[in-house]
Amino acid sequence: MRGVGIGLRRPLAEAVLETDRRIDWLEIVPENFLGKAGPFSRALARAAERFPIGAHGVSMSLGGPDAFDPDLFRALRGLLDRLGIERYTEHLSFSNVGGFHSHDLLALPFHEDAVRWAAARIREAAERLGRPLDVENPSTYVAMPGSEMGEGEFVSAVVEEADCGLLLDVNNVFVSAFNHGTDPVALLEAMPLERTTRIHVAGHLDLGDLCVDDHGHPIRAEVFDLLARALRRTGEVPVLLEWDTNIPPLDRVLDEADRVREVVERALAERSSRRAMAPRMEASPC
Repeated sequence: MRGVGIGLRRPLAEAVLETDRRIDWLEIVPENFLGKAGPFSRALARAAERFPIGAHGVSMSLGGPDAFDPDLFRALRGLLDRLGIERYTEHLSFSNVGGFHSHDLLALPFHEDAVRWAAARIREAAERLGRPLDVENPSTYVAMPGSEMGEGEFVSAVVEEADCGLLLDVNNVFVSAFNHGTDPVALLEAMPLERTTRIHVAGHLDLGDLCVDDHGHPIRAEVFDLLARALRRTGEVPVLLEWDTNIPPLDRVLDEADRVREVVERALAERSSRRAMAPRMEASPC
């Protein structure tokens, strides 16, 4: 996949199939389709004939204590095979504890034990799926008890131990840094950017003293700045605009995707220019 994608969401599905505006790729939440039929599943089948498809899961609970559900993996692997999806992405978080499922993606303690546990689970999940699994840095709102590392250090340690890729969510970087009173640029730079395989960008809800990653608002300038800074480091990777609540008509979503594409193209052009200039600067006499 290349370029800027949007999420295939139920309210937009028919309009996505009918539009002649540019959409580079689509991302699905596979749990919306597992074991289900009906208009939305038929829309996905039609969309897959026209667009590259990526998948981003929400229920695997990679950092959680509960054993993986083999039925989930069988169904998920079948869906990915049918759609020709070569990589899978999930959140570096947990949501299942003792059979209870939280609809929130809960942060892990930034601790060496959690590094080893999550990395082992990521490797197991990738083996069960039969394809690479990349993890997303989640948004965080409180410091989990037992944390002994910074978030960037923790994420870096996990992807190194698991030998997996990073789905870099730049909005989550901003939200987490804001909520903890830290510098979002410093947090971004602490992430293992060299392992980035995909980037998510979104808007969030600003409550004044708290930011909530609700994917329901236009993207803030500060988040666009983080996106550009990241791309100047990572080079070209697929970028997804997430808009999952307060979903407007498709044209408004695509207007925002066009804004994202402008930032992406400008950042990659700046990266290319800097790299082209570097040899000449090194060759210049003192």
